[in-house]
Amino acid sequence: MAKSLTLNHGPLALPVFLPDATFGTVRAVDSRDLVEAGITALVMNVFHLMQRPGTSTIAALGGLHRMAAWDRPIVTDSGGFQAYSLIRNHPKQGRISDQGLVFQPEGAERRFQLTPEKSIQLQLSYGADIVICLDDCTHVDDSPAEQRRSVERTIRWARRCRTEFDRQVAQQKRSGPPPLLFAVVQGGGDLALRAECAAALLEIGFDGFGFGGWPLDAQGQLLSEILAFTREQIPAQFPMHALGVGHPASVVACARMGYDIFDSALPTRDARQGRLLAFTADPQRPGFRLTGEWFSYVYLADRKHIKADTPISPGCTCFTCRHYSLGYLHHLHKLGETLALRLATIHNLHVMAQVMALIRQERSATG
Repeated sequence: MAKSLTLNHGPLALPVFLPDATFGTVRAVDSRDLVEAGITALVMNVFHLMQRPGTSTIAALGGLHRMAAWDRPIVTDSGGFQAYSLIRNHPKQGRISDQGLVFQPEGAERRFQLTPEKSIQLQLSYGADIVICLDDCTHVDDSPAEQRRSVERTIRWARRCRTEFDRQVAQQKRSGPPPLLFAVVQGGGDLALRAECAAALLEIGFDGFGFGGWPLDAQGQLLSEILAFTREQIPAQFPMHALGVGHPASVVACARMGYDIFDSALPTRDARQGRLLAFTADPQRPGFRLTGEWFSYVYLADRKHIKADTPISPGCTCFTCRHYSLGYLHHLHKLGETLALRLATIHNLHVMAQVMALIRQERSATG
């Protein structure tokens, strides 16, 4: 099982959690805050970036790393899931065909086209360290015919992505290692289709793989059986990305299945809404384990925090907990002060970074 990835913008220890910097930014914080919180890589999204600020603007600003003042690795999502979600909810705003996706979000002045080739071209032009193939996403409850069509299209698109990626990389002059190319395993809840998709993608050949499709059922529960089965179809030496998984308990569960990369907007969105992560005991103390009731939520709006002269979480070493009390954060939150958004986001991201460090320790201990 891979313990780290060698990337152009530095090594990336696994497993790792990537905050969603969808438009090239993690809301409420800057690059210094992210480094301070222990974040080692970000994920950005082609679907959104090609619209705002736009590809020509990104080029004019020196690519994603320079634009965002971020000198660590960046993973770019192909945009397939976002386009699928848009078209699924608003069929008049786009369509999916074997050629690719065509869409025009509400308020956009023009239509956008996203083919496998264009997705690769955009991600490489943005300077991504890990590039993800365009895939045809489905919901786990979609019909068998839809799941079959999705798998067949995803495999065809992955082959086109591989070809375009190799062509582009061969033409580029690079001083460091080339980007890595990940493919996405689709198949919904059909285990046979998952296995078929994984086998076909392995035959094409990629540097890593992702779990495709929504990872939760209609009740919001993790699709543990499908996630575990899909991980088992990919040899352990290949890193695997649990796309969209970001709830702390789900991250731990998937990491124990063998997943290595996680991304979600959940921790940062929760922070902005005043829902903060807290360990139930000091994670630095010997004997602490990510089992049982190992974390809880702290709600900044709760009146019980008014005079709390304590950090948010026991033993937390984040910038926020080192300098500010929970009572002060409650005060900022009640005022609607924007500083509360920044300090809360730093804290939640630091907790996620600590969780990943604990998982890495757990893996090292078990070999």
